[in-house]
Amino acid sequence: MKPVTIISYGHACFKVICGSDSVLFDHYADDSVPGLKLPAGISASKVYCSHGHSDHNARSLITETDPLSDPFHAVFLSVPHDDAEGTKRGFSDITILDAWGTKIVHFGDIGRLPEDDEYEKLKGADIVMIPVGGFYTIDARQAAAIVRRLHPKLTILMHYRTDTSGYDVLAHIDDVRKAFPQTEVLSQSGITYDGTETGRTAALAPQQ
Repeated sequence: MKPVTIISYGHACFKVICGSDSVLFDHYADDSVPGLKLPAGISASKVYCSHGHSDHNARSLITETDPLSDPFHAVFLSVPHDDAEGTKRGFSDITILDAWGTKIVHFGDIGRLPEDDEYEKLKGADIVMIPVGGFYTIDARQAAAIVRRLHPKLTILMHYRTDTSGYDVLAHIDDVRKAFPQTEVLSQSGITYDGTETGRTAALAPQQ
């Protein structure tokens, strides 16, 4: 495998980079997430949005350099955005990406635990980006149960509140850490995965 770098822009937005190729997940619109604003001029080879809500989908702000092809072999699992089979908030995609010798899973706004057939498709994930804030998505306790079942090498937490950003209804990162006590709360926005990690969990500072 090749080393992969993940850059956080806060909330559920990440850019995954390997060499000259890159993928962007769940970019948000200006003024959609309290305390956060995407830097100008972001580009990526491919852009994926888990669903159409403005805090996860702002394609007009992003330059997609290869929009007509998908060399990354993405698979999408449509799951409820709530705990009521989608009747509250509709559906959101889990994106499963096999790229550069690494299996990457972005959980989007999943609102319930995966079912057994979904776990089968998620099996073998190396990197997961998973929501932990509750209310709109699963909470930290549910996310920790998923991580225990999948055993990814690197877990990146998302969709939570900090002292300076995030929705008031989301759990604060300090409370999230009760379910993920080994979390590294990093001051930098980037982290590099080279395949040697074993059960690492991180919360990244957003690049602004």
